[in-house]
Amino acid sequence: MIFDAHCDVLYRLQNEDGRQFEDEHSLHVTYSQLKKAGSRVQGFAIFLSPLLPPSERFRAALEQVNIFYEKIIKPHADIKLVTSKKELLRLNKNEIGAMLTLEGCEAIEEDPLKLNILYQLGVRSVGLTWNRANALADGVMEPRGAGLTAFGKKIVKKLNEWRMWTDVSHLSERAFWDVIERADYPIASHSNCYRLCPHARNLTDEQIKALISKGGVIGLTFVPFFVKKAGSVSPSDVLKHVEHLCELGGEYHLGFGSDFDGIDETIPGLNSYRNYEQWGELLSKHYSAKQTARFLFYNFANRFPN
Repeated sequence: MIFDAHCDVLYRLQNEDGRQFEDEHSLHVTYSQLKKAGSRVQGFAIFLSPLLPPSERFRAALEQVNIFYEKIIKPHADIKLVTSKKELLRLNKNEIGAMLTLEGCEAIEEDPLKLNILYQLGVRSVGLTWNRANALADGVMEPRGAGLTAFGKKIVKKLNEWRMWTDVSHLSERAFWDVIERADYPIASHSNCYRLCPHARNLTDEQIKALISKGGVIGLTFVPFFVKKAGSVSPSDVLKHVEHLCELGGEYHLGFGSDFDGIDETIPGLNSYRNYEQWGELLSKHYSAKQTARFLFYNFANRFPN
């Protein structure tokens, strides 16, 4: 069983004419791949192009929600929307849970009602920013590096009330610490270890330890340049991030958020969802069956919101 916390297939289905969720050869995540590789829960991110003008953002987010229901949920009787741990536990053996997530709050601008609407539509994990600044916080690529705004603090409080995940991936370091101070349910859906690959999108040892202390989960990602700074990248390099997280006390706080369909470059051997089978086999050569199952599924599933 696999719980992958982050993919961007909704964005591709929205912006690439003719793409279908069954399109095996052009997408990293497809229906057949999820079935064959043993998916149990897949996080489907709502991600907006940073080039969209503000007046078009919320509508674009709603379009992706519509794609989620019309192209992923409705045509496939064995893919079920999951909005709570109770619904996750009710999944039958051959069913896949589909979770809506929000990658950056650019869609809501400064209107909490829009977030309320997305919550009612099924969103259960919220990343406050993408890479730049918005009304809530600065992202990792914003030179200013500021923390949460007053509105951002208000939204984190609302996420706590709704028992939703607050996703720290993409936040500036100062905003990260603001979230850790306030969020009841923080996670990093798709980030790696800065100690092994010093990229701004990765987490320092101190950040990782803080997430662990708050009961969060870090979803290691398969983005090549988040895995290794230079040179060829292999699944064994991702394994080093697993090892490092475990060394920091993360055995029960480690999962995966592939970022499939959100990346142009992939790691040979981790090119698409179908490779999760081989990835699980590699993990099982280095860790026990129980540890491997925790990494692939239970660490995220046990902390599912609501």
